[in-house]
Amino acid sequence: MSTLDGRTALVTGAASGIGAAIARRLVADGAKVHAVDRDEAGLRELAAALPGVDPVVCDLSDLAAVDRLPAEVDVLVNNAGIQHVAAVPDFDPERFSLILRVMLEAPFRLARRVLPHMYARGWGRVVNVSSAHGLRASPFKAAYVSAKHGLEGLSKVIALEGAEHGVTSNCLNPGYVRTPLVESQVADQARTRGIEPDQVVEQVMLAAAAVKRLVEPDEVAELAALLYGPASASITGASLPVDGGWTAR
Repeated sequence: MSTLDGRTALVTGAASGIGAAIARRLVADGAKVHAVDRDEAGLRELAAALPGVDPVVCDLSDLAAVDRLPAEVDVLVNNAGIQHVAAVPDFDPERFSLILRVMLEAPFRLARRVLPHMYARGWGRVVNVSSAHGLRASPFKAAYVSAKHGLEGLSKVIALEGAEHGVTSNCLNPGYVRTPLVESQVADQARTRGIEPDQVVEQVMLAAAAVKRLVEPDEVAELAALLYGPASASITGASLPVDGGWTAR
């Protein structure tokens, strides 16, 4: 039997990048996957390539829509994220609220929705794709850093509350991953700092990392598999860096 035969997973931000890589790994491990994203075309492509994927178009900034997502879920992967780069005095308050809604309030709503099912079955895994920015700060990313730090706290609370019900909750903390989100960040940082895009990668993004390359989405998916796999029962409330040594400093 595969690791997750008979289990159902829900992955947000599943149309590309880390979310798509985790969805692929979940399917390989036997799970049925609700793939959630606002990118309908990306979801169709994913579902066409992966039997067992249920494409669910949803904008996570619409919290009422989040409350209608599937509740009978055994593995919840909170992955969706958006970014905005600006100094605090210039940061649009509406954009700040949007980012926290998508990256902190929606994960809370989803956890609140699926935990009763997990508790009833005596087993569940919550995998929160946080970031090295959940452990460290960078300038010009007030909303993203705030949301990821909040997600870290939420994950730990779920870990403490869920332990007696067989539920674990952990964070993955990637550094810069080769995703569409990072590609857009390169352009934003280049504009904000007045430097060339290749200088952003070398001088800003990877400046603190010992391993001088972007992380690949499949690397993050492999660590996610550890957190829902056979070795995961006693791993909870943890934050696991995948950052090339960035947070070792």
